Amino acid sequence: MSTRHFLTLLDFTPAELQGILDRAIELKRILRSGEIYEPLKNRVLGMIFEKSSTRTRVSFEAGMAQFGGSAIFLSPRDTQLGRGEPIEDSARVISRMVDAVMIRTFDHATIERFAAYSRVPVINALTDDHHPCQLLADLQTFVEHRGPLAGREFAWVGDGNNMCNSYVHAAHQFGFHLRIACPYGFEPDPDMLEQYAHCATLVKTAEEAAEGAHLVATDVWTSMGQESEQSVRKRRFSMYQVNPRLMDHAADDALFMHCLPAHRGEEISEDMLDDKRSVVWDEAENRLHAQKALLEFLLVGAR
Repeated sequence: MSTRHFLTLLDFTPAELQGILDRAIELKRILRSGEIYEPLKNRVLGMIFEKSSTRTRVSFEAGMAQFGGSAIFLSPRDTQLGRGEPIEDSARVISRMVDAVMIRTFDHATIERFAAYSRVPVINALTDDHHPCQLLADLQTFVEHRGPLAGREFAWVGDGNNMCNSYVHAAHQFGFHLRIACPYGFEPDPDMLEQYAHCATLVKTAEEAAEGAHLVATDVWTSMGQESEQSVRKRRFSMYQVNPRLMDHAADDALFMHCLPAHRGEEISEDMLDDKRSVVWDEAENRLHAQKALLEFLLVGAR
């Protein structure tokens, strides 16, 4: 059987994705009960970071330790990846020494090239185009708090970035509808919006996106690598802040999510993370449980 990779949410079937969410909830219960469960004993995860991250490193490293395995952290200073050695050669070598590889990088083509030459599963821990691991955590969190995803109305407010793209894929795979509100010039790729017009709609204002939504999600206005655009982005995005007033347009039982880190006073108001509708801390924790379910699926199989 060919090696399975997780580069976008489209790499798995809807049933497989739902199975991972269900398993993540069960693994969370197992961990909290104090039960020792080590399906990846003596397995090694290689973690390649070209972009830094708190939640990604801690969740994958802790997850492997809890599963009885180990993880190797590799920064740009620690490898030859893209720095003299072709990506294809790095993939051939690293994948002979570890059981899975997690990559957090800029260009999505980098992870696709690595996966094409890897003997072991490759996991996308973020690229400029997609962030599927975060979506697993977000969707797990919604299911825990509000139940099934199908038929729901979700809102994305802010930059049409990698998170937005993965929310579009999630809408397609799980059967919910996504309304997207972005400033002019910062929308998702038009071809993608056309392809997924059945489940994602671009609207003009944050209020229109949030109206009646069961979930409102956002991200920073300026991502890593875009620092030179910060002042321009702050002006252009000023009408797309998520705050309690915007949330009042949403459904009575709406949830608010943010993948973190958050810039209080920019994409969210100073008080939004403490709002009763915010579930960002559960969302952050669920990176651990969702990724453990993903690792188990890729290395052991569906449970």
